[in-house]
Amino acid sequence: MKKKQFILLTICILILAALLSAAITVKVLSLPVLKSEAGKAEVEINGGSVNAALGSGTLDSGTFESAAVGISASPEVRVRIEIPSGMSAAGAARLLKENGLIRNAALFYYTARYPFLKTFLYGKGSGNKFVLKSGIYYVSPAMNIAEIQTLLSSGQQEYLKVSIPEGWTISKIAAELEEYRICSAYDFISICKSADFASSCGIAGETCEGFLFPDTYFLTVDMTAESVAKLMIQTFFDKIQKIPTLAAMNAEDLYETVTLASIVEREYRVEEEAPLIASVFKNRLRRSIGLYSCATIEYVLTEILGRPHPDRILIEDTKIDNPYNTYVWAGLPPGPISNPGLIALSASADTPKTNYYFFQIVDPAQGRHVFTTNFEEHIQSHNLYTKK
Repeated sequence: MKKKQFILLTICILILAALLSAAITVKVLSLPVLKSEAGKAEVEINGGSVNAALGSGTLDSGTFESAAVGISASPEVRVRIEIPSGMSAAGAARLLKENGLIRNAALFYYTARYPFLKTFLYGKGSGNKFVLKSGIYYVSPAMNIAEIQTLLSSGQQEYLKVSIPEGWTISKIAAELEEYRICSAYDFISICKSADFASSCGIAGETCEGFLFPDTYFLTVDMTAESVAKLMIQTFFDKIQKIPTLAAMNAEDLYETVTLASIVEREYRVEEEAPLIASVFKNRLRRSIGLYSCATIEYVLTEILGRPHPDRILIEDTKIDNPYNTYVWAGLPPGPISNPGLIALSASADTPKTNYYFFQIVDPAQGRHVFTTNFEEHIQSHNLYTKK
């Protein structure tokens, strides 16, 4: 007999001997299924214990029966296992054993390394090559090692529901994605502020600000920042097909309209007022009058200067010399200040004609404004508020 074959046979004998002589008691606790850290797991069943050698036991949730090569349990029991990128088969074996899903980590490792062992132990059709893939899996103690290895080879992912509100900036979206462990905030900000990436996505500006469509997304842990950004940008271009005027624009006109919409998004609170606010800004743009938008001051303070969100815009804030400050500079700012939704986009693309040049909030609780045609009417009640 060749030396290699002798070693493999010896391994098989040792593994089987260890397995048949093992007798352990697995204690399973009642815990909710929640998010887990990488390489950890959580389980949801009623409390109890079971002898997992060659006997059987009972739990409140059902009857456990042992087998020579695994732990059998009620199929309702599921343990959430997270396999991080780069984990080895030996690491997966330890994780599974720690969570009571297998009895013998060595058996898991060697059947993963030598598929013919699985065929020997579990029969034909079970000897597929094991390729461990990162992902989030729900594993039942009723599964044998071959079944677990098939599951862990699938690359199954748990989708996380992430909602991005209208008016958020790149940095706010990035922080939310990092909170959900979708991708790092640094990577997301870097890709979204790359001029080359923006250009490759059909955006006429230097960044992707304004084109990350606010929506509910179903994402997975450890996605690349680029793939998330592309998904949001593609969603933007898909959604604007509902606004024919916007969909028909060239890249430059679209960029300007999105820039205006990003300001409207941060100014309006009542839906029917969004078109009126857009009309005020367009009237001022036509006459080269500064937009005097508090939202642009907020952007300068929070996104450019890195200050906390202000409760009020102060007079000295309106004097900050920055191209995004529409109190100092006439015309649109260099680019969008937020990522607008369909209401602001539609209002900015199909804006009604009015004689309004001013608007002022009169009901901070409901967010309602009064619209006026001259400065005298406007200054009668002048308080500056910002949208949280």
